[in-house]
Amino acid sequence: MTAPSSALELWIGVECTLNRVRDTWLDQLRVCGHDRRHEDLAMLATLGARRIRYPVLWEHVAPDAPDRHDWTWTDERLGTLRDLNVQPIATLLHHGSGPRYTDLLDPLFPEKLAAYAREVARRYPWLTAYTPVNEPLTTARFSGLYGVWYPHHTSDASFVRALLNECRGTVLAMRAIREVSPHAELVQTDDLGKAHATPAMQAEADFQNERRWLAYDLLCGRVNDKHPLWSYLLGAGATSEELAWFAHNPCPPDVIGVDYYVTSERFLDERKGRYRAHHVNATHADVEAIRVYRRPAGIEALLMETWERYGRPIAITEAHLGSTREEQLRWFESFWHAAEGARARGADVRAVTSWAILGSFDWNTLHTSFGGHYEPGAFDVRSTVPRPTALAALLRGHADGQAGQHPVLASRGFWERPDRFFYPPVGEAPATSEREGTARPLLILGGGRLGRTVRRLCEERGLEHRLLRWDELDLTDAAAVRAWLDRHDPWAIVNTAGYGWIDRAQQLPGVFWRATAVGLAVLARACASREVRLLTFSSDQVFAGDRDTPYHEGDRAAPLNTYGRAKLEAERQVLAFHKEALVVRSSASLFGSADRSGVLGSALASLRAGRTCEVDGAHRCSPTYLPDLVHTSLDLLVDGERGVWHLANQGASSWADVTRRLAQLLNLPGDGVLDTPRETLEWRAPRPRFSVLRSERGLVMPSLESALERYAADAAD
Repeated sequence: MTAPSSALELWIGVECTLNRVRDTWLDQLRVCGHDRRHEDLAMLATLGARRIRYPVLWEHVAPDAPDRHDWTWTDERLGTLRDLNVQPIATLLHHGSGPRYTDLLDPLFPEKLAAYAREVARRYPWLTAYTPVNEPLTTARFSGLYGVWYPHHTSDASFVRALLNECRGTVLAMRAIREVSPHAELVQTDDLGKAHATPAMQAEADFQNERRWLAYDLLCGRVNDKHPLWSYLLGAGATSEELAWFAHNPCPPDVIGVDYYVTSERFLDERKGRYRAHHVNATHADVEAIRVYRRPAGIEALLMETWERYGRPIAITEAHLGSTREEQLRWFESFWHAAEGARARGADVRAVTSWAILGSFDWNTLHTSFGGHYEPGAFDVRSTVPRPTALAALLRGHADGQAGQHPVLASRGFWERPDRFFYPPVGEAPATSEREGTARPLLILGGGRLGRTVRRLCEERGLEHRLLRWDELDLTDAAAVRAWLDRHDPWAIVNTAGYGWIDRAQQLPGVFWRATAVGLAVLARACASREVRLLTFSSDQVFAGDRDTPYHEGDRAAPLNTYGRAKLEAERQVLAFHKEALVVRSSASLFGSADRSGVLGSALASLRAGRTCEVDGAHRCSPTYLPDLVHTSLDLLVDGERGVWHLANQGASSWADVTRRLAQLLNLPGDGVLDTPRETLEWRAPRPRFSVLRSERGLVMPSLESALERYAADAAD
């Protein structure tokens, strides 16, 4: 076999799920704001993608009656995409069951969908590609077998009926579309994983591995009495006549769209006692293979399985990972390499699609409710204007034929690392990655709580790093700093030295000023000359606290103490000498660290021991969870963000109120928390009475309540 002659293409896709849960329709486009931001399209076009998977959703256009259509939104959006020369692949149903006048079990569902498809084709005869039903097998499982989405059935009969309706609807829809546009392509998507198993569970794995192909097999007319699932389908209520209809009316995909997630491959194990309760059902454990199995197939092997089974053009139609930024980059890069590898082996792989290009909300609960859990994509919509992430730059590079360049790509993704396992691993161990040990490090300055948290989370994220204590390098010694940078060759530096030393700075003002303001100027010059990224942390202590509304990045700073004055001068020096530096202002009131120290750790220890605790109740601030601060700061660093950012958990409180809330979450006596004046707390430095932070650049941190709930869950262990 020879590799395809045309170059691998970049496609993109907007997460547009509109599914029904009971009587509630959950609309991803509304929650992410794309329904209101027409200007997104010009921004997306800058990525250089050839095609975009885009919604022309039945439930949006004809929600109330099949003969009443509102084309306003789709007219505007599709017209703009046409002007931008980005070819839409029109999606008519995306994990939906249709408008309220039908559902997946409606006997007339196929004909109703086809009637809508005909109207779409008549209105937009220039459209060249369609996905009438996104992921029919997956949607049928979630709606008919697992009961997650409407109509919430849990039987093989409902699963099979929903799947047959979706596939028949696809055939009829494409027939109707091609009456208007004879050359319109069917791009048929589905989640394609694979089941692995212990010997005792291999029969179930074999069944699931046949079932995953069913939608494609039906559309290709491959289901007959010789098909491995023929008896299963008949036993679940299908008739031989309706199955034969597909064989007589084949509608093979012009492009088979393979969607693959880190959870797509599963491991089945009858030894239920080895696993946590949420991975166990009545008969066995069903676990993400990546968390227990040493040798998952991976996307390249699945592309080859698809090619060998069907011999038709293939595209990866969803490549997305809800994780930290460098893992998102590694995930997409691995998909691009896998597609190139499959092409080199003769498979006709046309494209890789960066999915959820604007991010997605609440897939951590399988889109059954909206609680605000957001996974960014190439753009982060939590800003007034969607902000491009490092993934956007990676995609532009691939669209231009360039290999990925970001330093974090030299390290392995978590799905390749030995620390990925949640359970004792099974299966044969793979060979060691050739990339081991080749990554440039990230250097961390400062060994305090913040520095130690940065180190711990760098380990979790697979970021090669070195930690240097604040007293191991004199930052004011320019020659020593240059030699240190030459020796370690970092791609970035994270400075945490002296963070939170408010009273110490007041006691030793000259020492702190020299180390902070003067030392950071030297470091910034050295980093700028070597194009090394620099992240340094500043503080809410740069503000006077003479107001009752949150401080934004552009507000006037007027520090009350030595610590705040030194931090403010360090900000100015860093940004003067290193235009690309990132300065993160956060709260002096940090909680949550590896050693559970600090104000809250001590207070909770006292309450658990039956003692009272004295806590400041007068000052209003933005108490901030250390892991949230560090994760978000590292994401922004990887993105190449610059300038001043305010990062604090969203909300305002005092230490006393936070402690009472944690006591409530942990069933501890809240009346043991005593509001204590600053004189009793023996503070040496004055503090701003009010230092609540809020960002005008983007609300990228979780809420304070969410942070406290997660801290309490960790503290309860």
